[in-house]
Amino acid sequence: MKRAPQAALLPDGRRLHLQDGPIDLVIEAFGAGEAVKAAYAAAARRFTGMLDELCGELALLRAPARPGPSPLAGPVARRMHAAVAPFAAETFITPMAAVAGAVAEEILAAMTAAAPLAKAYVNNGGDIALHLAAGEGFTVGLVDRPDRPSLFGRTRIAAADGIRGIATSGRHGRSFSLGIADAVTVLARTAAEADAAATVIANAVDLPGHPAVTRLPARDLQPDSDLGDRPVTRAVAALTPAEIEKALARGLAAAERLVGTGLVAAAALHLSGETWVTGCEAGRVIPFPSTARSPGAGNDARQPDSATCVEPGRRPEPVLTPGQRLRRLRDDGGRRSRLAHHEEQQGSVHA
Repeated sequence: MKRAPQAALLPDGRRLHLQDGPIDLVIEAFGAGEAVKAAYAAAARRFTGMLDELCGELALLRAPARPGPSPLAGPVARRMHAAVAPFAAETFITPMAAVAGAVAEEILAAMTAAAPLAKAYVNNGGDIALHLAAGEGFTVGLVDRPDRPSLFGRTRIAAADGIRGIATSGRHGRSFSLGIADAVTVLARTAAEADAAATVIANAVDLPGHPAVTRLPARDLQPDSDLGDRPVTRAVAALTPAEIEKALARGLAAAERLVGTGLVAAAALHLSGETWVTGCEAGRVIPFPSTARSPGAGNDARQPDSATCVEPGRRPEPVLTPGQRLRRLRDDGGRRSRLAHHEEQQGSVHA
């Protein structure tokens, strides 16, 4: 008999919470009452046993991915491999880089197969799968850091955009990172693809060998880590503006390549108070004004005003220039950007 996961409606009566071991999902569906009820029942049924399915193939899921046919058997595992396969020839990556997005996708697919829905999302710790019928959309909030949630911007995703996945990776996330990004948020066609791409871009935001960056072998921190002895980032001391720009430029180059190939619709890269955004036509980031100040700062403290939107092939500029729709976000606290859906998982989504 399969182990039954925890399943219950949240206090608002609208959202479903599913939890089994490390997998923690918050789900919301929109549509007729009976359709939503059927979708939630389907989500709970499909979620039952999913963790055991993944554990059954864990050795392969933690092994470096290879281009070509997947050696994996389960539908979620195969979805994970498909998401990381485009990167396998050029960089180290394992299917685990797409696990959160792939799980969210699988649950959403069960829901939409069970009932007609206007729209829905499955949020797996900030990696989010979206369903949007024609004419529908979501407004998604960008949150700077999960432990002290505060929106610094938002983006509107419409059905016609073709974006169905959102994911964030970085050194403050649930998984280890090889780079120094506070966060990299990606919009893509699927949640698994967004998850994998966010990992790759976040790893690219880096200053290799820099003395301000503290790294430790992943295995020393988590003996069964899929990263093995690769050094993961544990701390980043203060960086100069030039160093921040250099690290972000490395990540931006990786993001622009993925935007150019169509694997990514848009990406927001965040490091030490600077946020650079590429792929802006697909992912419109609208900043919120803020009165936040650095601890101990006076009235002339620098304040955030916007995000730097960078067209592929161009360097970011400090002011808005014709044809670029470009501005800069400075948020003084070096705070983390993250796309999430609700108070329980540090974010917001609105119809």
